[in-house]
Amino acid sequence: MKTDSASSVNKDSPVEVFTFEAGGDSPLRLTIDRRLSEPYYGQLVRQIKAQIAQGTLKTGDSLPSERVLAEQLNISRTAVKMCYEALKSEQAMTAHGRGGVRIQVPAQAVAPQMGRLKGFTEEMRELGMTASTRLLEREVVQDRTIASIFGRSSSARFLKLVRVRFGDDVPMTRECAWYDLTLAPEMLEWQEQQSTYQFLNQRCGIRLAQAEQSIEAILSSAQEQECFGFSDPQPCLLLKRKTYTAGHQLAEYVEGTFRGDAYVYRVQLNT
Repeated sequence: MKTDSASSVNKDSPVEVFTFEAGGDSPLRLTIDRRLSEPYYGQLVRQIKAQIAQGTLKTGDSLPSERVLAEQLNISRTAVKMCYEALKSEQAMTAHGRGGVRIQVPAQAVAPQMGRLKGFTEEMRELGMTASTRLLEREVVQDRTIASIFGRSSSARFLKLVRVRFGDDVPMTRECAWYDLTLAPEMLEWQEQQSTYQFLNQRCGIRLAQAEQSIEAILSSAQEQECFGFSDPQPCLLLKRKTYTAGHQLAEYVEGTFRGDAYVYRVQLNT
């Protein structure tokens, strides 16, 4: 962490200034104005949240320790602690033990319409967001539980993909998906940047026609907390989906954990 050599340590100064490299494109500048009636911790919260909104601070950027920030701004550690606790309560930052504290940009709440089969990329596009993906795991597996879901023998092979799906660079879901290689052996050629639904249609000649989906309320696991930047377990939605071909063959089984602070599903009910 690089600090500004001009940081003030004069207790008689009405304004204290601290500049540091948080990891983003621009250094973060924090000030304490003793002339304001606003509490010190409130001044810090306001400035940090403003720089998150401006894009100066992004998810993963680091903040100084309580001790360092308190010393540089010549305020109590209690004030810094109150600031960090307030940011954590708003899920704007996370603590990582010796790894320090890091910014977590709160997810924008989205409300996708249910009722039609569509992939994550299409769903994000409908919401005016840009979808992206990070592939965590890709392997061919033989799994008795998955085989039973697909109605295959225990020796059947499946392509397993574990991905984090992003909307406007914010992690929205951690997804585990299995594809039946007996039905679609060409899935072994799938590349990370491709839509799986488009690949199934265009390369495998498989038209997906319908799906069965369930939604459960869960708490995030350790793996999901790491993906979403949560410091402790948070409410999430677990979506399990079986996607079928026009001939009613199961082609895809997915278990996706969606962050509860970002997803609100809407269903239209008709009389």
